[in-house]
Formats: sequence, structure tokens, C-alpha cells
Amino acid sequence: MSSAVWRLQADDLSSRFRVVMPDLAGHGRSELSTGYGFEAFAADLVQLFVQLDLRDVLLAGWSMGAQIVLTAYQQLRERLIALVLISGTPCFAATESFPYGLGLKDVEGMALKVRRSTQRALAGFTALMFTADELREPAVARVTADVLAAVQIPEAEVALQSLDALAETDLSHLLSTLDLPVLVINGDQDRICLPEASTYMAAHIPGSSHTVFSGSGHALFLVRSEKFNTCLENFWRRVSDRRCY
Repeated sequence: MSSAVWRLQADDLSSRFRVVMPDLAGHGRSELSTGYGFEAFAADLVQLFVQLDLRDVLLAGWSMGAQIVLTAYQQLRERLIALVLISGTPCFAATESFPYGLGLKDVEGMALKVRRSTQRALAGFTALMFTADELREPAVARVTADVLAAVQIPEAEVALQSLDALAETDLSHLLSTLDLPVLVINGDQDRICLPEASTYMAAHIPGSSHTVFSGSGHALFLVRSEKFNTCLENFWRRVSDRRCY
């Protein structure tokens, strides 16, 4: 995916906030890099914060972006006001110690589809992001399709290295180190980053808040953008008010 998926948030929130939506290396309009693991993505994010001198930031990460947020947290902590982890997981592939991920065969199947056709793999991934009911309303389906049509397809090698990072990385040990306000948001019908993964994160992050969108899948910020944007803004106002005392 790319920053294009945040169009409905930018359209709404930019009148009241500065909204910065980076493309990961090799995605969207960002240039290719030499590596596409979480450490490399996090280093780019830190560099962006420094270059733009971003401070008092509400940093939100969706799906793999949540793991990048976790990886970059300690380096960015002094520039942050809070975190939002959206449809995320600390560990994408299930392990003995973390059973709330996809099976390894499912992850390997994603990689096989990418090798065959990146475009078809992206289409299959996109189909998994929504429940059957989420796109039944024509207006929602049309806007969602318009947003996703703007996503540029990454090169196969970029997608494969990103999948490798997802399959091999477990960041569960970092959850207890988060010492700023954290909001965990997920849909209870998510088939990509399982709802149990968000429940696990909320339970292991000290003092975190947890909001579950009933009947929603992996991309709730697209199909339920108004509710999502309000949720995001209300959380920002709560943590901002707290800092005033």
C-alpha cells in the first residue's frame, strides 16, 4: 500500500491538523532502497521526523505500519505525544508463543502469489481487507475503489522482502516498553491481522485504550472513515488536554 490509502483522513483532518503521510521506501512515490525490513523502514521514518522537525506528533501505523511504529518508537519518543496502532499485530505469522497470527503456509502463499503476479496478489490482498457487508453501500464501495485505485503497485522484490520481514519478526517484547498514551483500533472481522492480536497488544501495553469496530475488517478507516476520524481526533484531544496539566 502507500500514503494514498489515507486520502479520506487527509481530506477531513487537514483543516485542523498538520497531516504527514509518508510512503515507505519502494512504495508509492518513494524511491527504491537497498533493504525493506522494519529497521530500514524505521530509520527512514526517524530521518523524516528530523528533516521536518516534527514534534508533539500523534503517530499512527496501520497493519505493517504498526510494527514499524513499534520499531521506531524509542528513537522517536521525545517527538511524540501518543501512538495509534490500527489493525496491527506485533507478530504477523503465528508462533508457539504468539498464536494470534496467520499460519506460515498462509504467509508463504502470499509470497507465491507475488512471484506469479504482483498485481493479482495485491487484488487478492485487497479483497481480504473487507467483509462482505462493508462494501454493499454503493457510495462507500465507490469511494473505497477510488482510493485504492491510486495505490501504486510496488515491485515484486519490494513486496517479497516486506513479506519476509513480516514472517520473521516478533515485536511482542516491545509492547511493555511503550510509555506514552496508546490507542489500539481494530475491526472484529479482520482476516489479515487477527482481532486477537489487537486484544493481545492492548493487554500488554501499559495503560492503553482499545476500540473495536464491530463488523469491520482490516481497512476500517476506509469504509467507516467518519467514525474512524472522530475516534482519532477525540483521542488526540484527550492526550493533548492531559499534557496541559
